Amino acid sequence: MKNEDLRLQLIRWIAEDDATAQRLAANGSLFDGYHPEMEAIHRENATRLANAVAEYGWPGRALVGEDGAEAAWRIAQHAISEPALMRAWLRMIEDAAEQGDVRRMHVAMLVDRIRVYEGRPQLYGTNYDWSEDGSCMTPMIGIENPECLDERRREMGLPPMEWRRPPPPGASRPRDLAVRAHEMAQWAKRVGWRP
Repeated sequence: MKNEDLRLQLIRWIAEDDATAQRLAANGSLFDGYHPEMEAIHRENATRLANAVAEYGWPGRALVGEDGAEAAWRIAQHAISEPALMRAWLRMIEDAAEQGDVRRMHVAMLVDRIRVYEGRPQLYGTNYDWSEDGSCMTPMIGIENPECLDERRREMGLPPMEWRRPPPPGASRPRDLAVRAHEMAQWAKRVGWRP
């Protein structure tokens, strides 16, 4: 049974996220740390999603259709200031994937996002950041058991690993990668990802 109202809300919420990111990217401020306006949208959407999940359970395909389920997962993926919510949602998304209600790749990407913010190597190699020389994007933190990576990716519906990617359109390399890494680690401690 589909919940069309919830589906439309989820789509609207992620559209607000996208519009904010596009506006901040256009003026060049999106890529210089975690922009406070972007964080505010992510926190607001996390609260909205938490309320929806409390009422309906995880919004997968059966409840909100493919596009609604995609929007719910993207909101969860962007809720990086809410470690407890992301961890709780991961368990729900894993259960939903077992039932075929969400895409398995969404599980993989959320697992990696959580591991990166916890400071642990990724399992699937889905999170990228600037290379040390600033020429491209490479996997963040590293990969656990890289010899089995493509097999793990295949099981989750992901293509073979790309070890180097071009940067996002409009992105400019941070002025000082070491300073940026330190700031990211401090932020991760402040919001509760790391001790």
